[in-house]
Amino acid sequence: MTRPPTAAQRRVIDAADPVTGRLKGTEAQLTALVKRGLAFRHPRPPHDHFLTPEGHRVRQGVEQIHEPAGEAPATAGVFAARVGGEEEVPDTGPARVREVHSAWQGLLELRRMTNPDGALDRPCGWERAHLVQAAALALEAAGHRPAGPDSEGGYRVRATPQPEAVAVHEADPGALRGCAATLEKAGWQVGEHSEPRTRARYLLASPRRA
Repeated sequence: MTRPPTAAQRRVIDAADPVTGRLKGTEAQLTALVKRGLAFRHPRPPHDHFLTPEGHRVRQGVEQIHEPAGEAPATAGVFAARVGGEEEVPDTGPARVREVHSAWQGLLELRRMTNPDGALDRPCGWERAHLVQAAALALEAAGHRPAGPDSEGGYRVRATPQPEAVAVHEADPGALRGCAATLEKAGWQVGEHSEPRTRARYLLASPRRA
């Protein structure tokens, strides 16, 4: 069910600083935005609240908001980068391109505001808490093709048992190397490995810390 922000929440979002995404509002309003994945509370004093990449997209009027269901992560239902293999494939036209670009720009701003040195070339805390979505956003924003529900071609980003690591699968060796180059440029450490049984090549990627 489509559930847009309340009028009060919308005013808080619209009044956010256009550059930093810093928010001002009541504690209840800010907490509600955090629960919906549209804002986050900075871990260091004075613990200000800022828009997440999804919040930036809402402020720019890119997409309607959907209420997360059940135990879905905060990003679910708001904006989801293509991880590959989805049953329901979103529109791939110009509107989707704008949405992805806006989300990526919001993520870069999040890096600038939350990395201690303001670095844009290194993943931030939000990305470490949403590894699959963060890696998928970097790939989709760079123009890589995600896998469809039944296709072998295209990337697939999946969680792994290893802490702070995702696996990226892509049947085409050249496309796999392209994914590795994109993630490295986006600040991830990437290594290429082989599946023990199938010998299929895949990437193991972790956010770089320094």
